[in-house]
Amino acid sequence: MIRTPLCDLFGIELPIMNAPMGLSASLELAAAVSNSGGLGLIAMAPRLPADIPTVLNQMRALTPRPFGINFVPPLDPPERLHEKLRVCLEWGVKIVTFWGNPDEYVEQAHQAGALVTYTVGSVSEARDAAAAGADMIVAQGWEAGGHVRGTITTLALVPAVVDAVSPTPVVAAGGIADGRGVAAALALGASGVWIGTRFLASTEAFTHPWFKQRVLEANAEDTVYSTLFDGGFPDAPHRSLRNSTMEMWEQAGRPPSGQRPLEGQIIAHRSDGTPIPRYRSLHPIASMQGEIEAMALYAGQGVGLVKDIKPAAMIVEQLKCEAEQVFEKWKLST
Repeated sequence: MIRTPLCDLFGIELPIMNAPMGLSASLELAAAVSNSGGLGLIAMAPRLPADIPTVLNQMRALTPRPFGINFVPPLDPPERLHEKLRVCLEWGVKIVTFWGNPDEYVEQAHQAGALVTYTVGSVSEARDAAAAGADMIVAQGWEAGGHVRGTITTLALVPAVVDAVSPTPVVAAGGIADGRGVAAALALGASGVWIGTRFLASTEAFTHPWFKQRVLEANAEDTVYSTLFDGGFPDAPHRSLRNSTMEMWEQAGRPPSGQRPLEGQIIAHRSDGTPIPRYRSLHPIASMQGEIEAMALYAGQGVGLVKDIKPAAMIVEQLKCEAEQVFEKWKLST
C-alpha cells in the first residue's frame, strides 16, 4: 500500500489526485478517483457562483468520500473569487486548491476549517506558500500539460521543494502518467501525485472524443511549451500538442498576440452556440463542435505513456499496483 501522511491529512486511502483540468475533469471523473481511494478534484474557474451549490450537491451524490475544488485566481476578479469561495465553504468544502497566488483567500478558507493547497513552480514560490499558511504544496514541473507555473523539471523541483518546506507535505505534478512515475515521485520525497494527462484519456473525462484519440497517438516530442493559446488567459505559459494553429503560427515567425495569422477567426462553438475564436485558451470538451483539432490541445510530456482509454477507477488501481511493483522490486534487489 502506498500510503503517506497526505492520506491522513485529507482522509483518503491513496495519495493520487486527478488534476482539475477545466471541464474535462467532470464530476464523474473526480468522483471515480475519490471512490477509488484517491482525491478527486473539480475546477471552479469555469463556473458561476450561482451554479456552485448544484455542482457540489451533484458531486456529493456521486461520492461520500473527500474531494477538493480548484480555483485559478488570474481567471476570476477578486470579488467574484471571494464569492465563489464563500459559497463553497458554506456548503462544506474542506479542501481548496489554487493555481496562482491565493494569499488573500487563505484566511477565508482556514476560518471555515478548510485546507489550502498552492501550486508552485519554484522553490521561492514554495517558501512563500508555506509562509502564507499552505497546508499542502503542489510542485509542478515543466513537463506538465496545460498551464505551467515554472521552468524547472519535476525531477529537480520536487526534492528541492520538499527540502525547502518540510514538514509541509508536497505533491508532485508534471510528466507522471504511470505507476513508475508515482514511485519516482514518492522516492523524491513527495507525499502524493497530481496527474492530468493520463486522466484525459479516462472514460469519465469530458474531453472531446477526438482529443482523447489524439492523446493516445501522441508522444512527448509532440508537446510544445508556449504562450500561444492566450485568449482569455494572457501571459500564461502552457504545454499543448502541436496542431494546425501552432504550425501556422510558427510558419509566420511566431508573431506576438495581435499579429498572428487568422487571429479572431471563429473555429468552434460551445453547446450553447457561443463562438470560440482561434488562440482561445479553451481546450476541446465533448459538447463542443467545429475545428477541434485547431484548439488548445493541452497535454504533458507523459502523454507517450498513455495508450488506452479506461475507467478512472482502473487507472487509479493500475497506478497503485505499478508503484507497488516498483517498490517491491527495489526491496528485493537491495
